[in-house]
Amino acid sequence: MSWPVSANTVRRLLNLWPPFLFPGIRIEQLDPDYRYCRVALKLRPWNRNANGSHFGGSLFAMTDPIYAMMLMGIFGKEYRVWDKEADIDYIKPGKGRVYAEFRLTDGQLDAIRNATAEGDKVLPEFIVEVKDENGDIVCRLRRVLYVRKKPQFRMEPPAETA
Repeated sequence: MSWPVSANTVRRLLNLWPPFLFPGIRIEQLDPDYRYCRVALKLRPWNRNANGSHFGGSLFAMTDPIYAMMLMGIFGKEYRVWDKEADIDYIKPGKGRVYAEFRLTDGQLDAIRNATAEGDKVLPEFIVEVKDENGDIVCRLRRVLYVRKKPQFRMEPPAETA
């Protein structure tokens, strides 16, 4: 996918992407400026575990590409953005419909821009909570991304004067 791409197109494509489509993960909302996203997952026979609650892999997958996709939508072709690492803390069994909300603030975006302006990489960390229909936290995830300007878009260091 070549950036920039409209948020609506990205939302539609990700909803058809097999890792989202088959377990029933849906991007319900992706704002045109890529600063807010809401993802939901309904409990279905094919995404429940032996205890009748949401399979943990589906809960993990529903948060996987979201922050990276949002940053790519905001920063465009100038940046390389990847998911680097993540961990999950299961708080309570997920039953019924669950959802996660993702937000990017001006402060977070400015910090990333400033840290990467001269070509350095930055590893921003985001916390995501998956909640049930009552607003109770089902699990909390920590996601770390890798963000770096592509070489052709990095600022040249100032020339030294003799």
